[in-house]
Amino acid sequence: MRRRPEILAPAGDLDSMKAALASGADAIYFGLDEGFNARARAENFSLARLPETLALVHRAGARAYLTMNTLVFEPELAVVEDILRRVAAAGVDALIVQDPAIALVARAVCPEMEVHASTQMTISSAEGARFARGLGATRVVVPRELSVAEIARLASETDIELEVFIHGALCMSWSGQCLTSEAWGGRSANRGQCAQSCRLPYDLVVDGQTKDLGDVRYLLSPKDLAGVMAVPKLIDIGVHSLKIEGRQKGPQYVATAVTGYRRWVDGLEAGKADVGALRKDLADMTLSYSRGFSHGFFAGSDHQTLVEGRFPKHRGAILGVVEAVQGRDVLVVEDPEGRPWTGGLGQDEAREGPKGKVSSPLEGDAPVGEVLSPRPGMGVVFDDGHPEDKHEAGGPLFRVERHERGWVLGFGNPGPDMSRVARGQRVWVTSDPSLAKHTEELLAQGEPEGRVPLALTVSGAAGAALVVTGTARGGHVATATSSVMLAAARGGGLDAALLKDKLAALGGTPFHLSGLDTTALGTGLHLPVSELKALRRALVVELTEKVSRGPVRTVRETSVLDEVRDSRRERVVATPVPEGALLLPLCRTDEQLEAVIAAGLPEVELDWMELVGLQRAVERAKAAGLRVTIATVRVQKPGEEGYDARIAKLKPDAVLARHWGAMMHFLERPFAPGETRPALHGDFSLNVTNSVTALHLLGLGLDTLTFAHDLDAVQLGAMLEHLPAERFTVTVHHHISTFHTEHCVYSHTLSQGRDYRSCGRPCEKHRLSLRDHKGLEHPVVVDVGCRNTVFNAQAQSAASLVPSLMARGVRRFRVEFVRESREEATRVLGAYQELLAGRISPAEAVRRAAVHEQFGVTKGTMKVLNPTFTVQR
Repeated sequence: MRRRPEILAPAGDLDSMKAALASGADAIYFGLDEGFNARARAENFSLARLPETLALVHRAGARAYLTMNTLVFEPELAVVEDILRRVAAAGVDALIVQDPAIALVARAVCPEMEVHASTQMTISSAEGARFARGLGATRVVVPRELSVAEIARLASETDIELEVFIHGALCMSWSGQCLTSEAWGGRSANRGQCAQSCRLPYDLVVDGQTKDLGDVRYLLSPKDLAGVMAVPKLIDIGVHSLKIEGRQKGPQYVATAVTGYRRWVDGLEAGKADVGALRKDLADMTLSYSRGFSHGFFAGSDHQTLVEGRFPKHRGAILGVVEAVQGRDVLVVEDPEGRPWTGGLGQDEAREGPKGKVSSPLEGDAPVGEVLSPRPGMGVVFDDGHPEDKHEAGGPLFRVERHERGWVLGFGNPGPDMSRVARGQRVWVTSDPSLAKHTEELLAQGEPEGRVPLALTVSGAAGAALVVTGTARGGHVATATSSVMLAAARGGGLDAALLKDKLAALGGTPFHLSGLDTTALGTGLHLPVSELKALRRALVVELTEKVSRGPVRTVRETSVLDEVRDSRRERVVATPVPEGALLLPLCRTDEQLEAVIAAGLPEVELDWMELVGLQRAVERAKAAGLRVTIATVRVQKPGEEGYDARIAKLKPDAVLARHWGAMMHFLERPFAPGETRPALHGDFSLNVTNSVTALHLLGLGLDTLTFAHDLDAVQLGAMLEHLPAERFTVTVHHHISTFHTEHCVYSHTLSQGRDYRSCGRPCEKHRLSLRDHKGLEHPVVVDVGCRNTVFNAQAQSAASLVPSLMARGVRRFRVEFVRESREEATRVLGAYQELLAGRISPAEAVRRAAVHEQFGVTKGTMKVLNPTFTVQR
């Protein structure tokens, strides 16, 4: 029997939660005002009122998942433990977590607590899922970048539950791997403070020349996901949950999305899928919030359709283009181009249209709502190609007339500035008051009724009391006993029909009868109807209280933090402490490697992102007497395990693991007799920000770890109080990798191909950068999986911290290169060699290293963002 997946809805406020429940959501996810959730800008919910929030969800027959899906800093661990204790006692059904520390502490506080690994944890393979399972996780929220075929493969290789984002906004970067907010705004997406850098305009710079793409400037702003056409396959795969994004959106968005997916899933399950109703629901979703819908990555990468690039915000449904303006009337005609294809605008050859096929085709076309007919009251916007204008011309429709070629739209007051409405502008319908009215009516209905299944067992004999036991979903049990004894009946007595009529009269309660067992009830017995009603009322009262409270668990009242930390520390195998500081250069080109060899350094880290020429680089470095570390790819999808195998065949001295799958691969990999496992270093992308996570990873067998880029100097120092400092690496000079994307900007702008099989590989012929609104040009580099990394234009330096870090026992200092020449790399290496030797000051090191930097060197993530650091409460 196929599993019916739950519909999991977002709630950023109470009205959105009520709208989700009224629309039929099976589960709700939400965050706390107290922080530690990835949508800090949502209204969120109070910890003090959490029990009543959970009661509302549980009485509607739904489950409640609390998001604690951010990284945790060392001074916050005690606060997190306190929150977890209160959350467990309140009856939350599951936690959604990013930081391994939260999972470990949660399970210590409450061993029965259900833990789900957030998409922020970047679990993208079966090997990664084994890591999550080791934390006590029972479910993984699958990255949005996986196709249906890749999800199917993941499901076949692990028994962990899978939760899949099915609708809503798409992040451009892989979740948990976006550092743009940190690098450019001093705030961290991994801390719930996403600055939405992907929604900003960028100019395309190809081989140093700016390419004019017209109004296509939002090159990193994807359309929204509407995964309706993937649902049938996802049901067949057996995914547990279909998740709707949108904790920062309102109740209308939540209601339309939940209603649409509830109807579609139920129809598919019943074999009565209604495509007409689906198109109507998609139209409602479009008007509630949409940047335009796509399959996302469910069908595989389609670099020609994922990003339109003309705007970064809600547009709604395209109506047509302005043909004429007369007074306050506008003639809008159909536009055969509709939403234009924007791919290939940066190439020189003629554009013909998207080429090639996607790797995991879905049945049906892209998700498009039914053709919209404008009505008075609907909102309209005129698109003049400047979406950044907060005062675009537009307003509500006062009159609508059908025209042979389109529509005549009449406006009143309030309405658009008609002097700004011009022929050729695209016209969007952005809102529908009927949807807002429907949402208001939903919210006015009160709590849903009859959503909780209730099974009744009735027993008794003549001269004894009637006993009714009710078992509600979730394992909640209550028993009621009659105050009057059963007697012989003069007529038909208590038969199943009478009992069902009186005991199952559950209107106005959370329950509906799911079963009635009378096998333990004698025949020919009588009991007053008033007694049956009293039994029913007693059961309802007791079970309503139990269902509202949620799962009953054992919660430890004493602190567990030191116990968790110490138990992990006991598993860490001690290693010799190096005497002096080690400069670790990370190279990406042969020129940079030659600079390292010439500098006389003993060790090098090789990050040949496309793997081309890596074997030659390893041989060159080893021939020069260097110890060689090879960096893995940043993320790895099902079927890509061969990347790690290729690295192993090169027999490096060490591996720099950048994702959980690679870490588990090399920890679990069997080695031949006489063959030694390479040293295993965890990179910044593992997002280690506290001692609990760090000690857990060292205890698993990692030799060293790199501090996460989200840390500032104060937070890093707090970690070192509990850690062997010599086992940690600090990146002291680098161009931070801001975005790491599945979408390929090269393919979208410099080709017409949908993916690597049809794009012609422009990345092998050109160098591409993105220029931001400040004029900074950020290099875009492609890896072996055709994923793009956007590196920060400005180099960042932690040189000022080197003396104090060395005094604290840190011995490993990394310098990373991206596109530096041999001469530039030589200069940077020399500066930091001198600094570590104590021969120059940090300021002088920065001055020397910055000579070639077009955009300068900043303190970046290692500046003291908040020297008086206070715990989030």
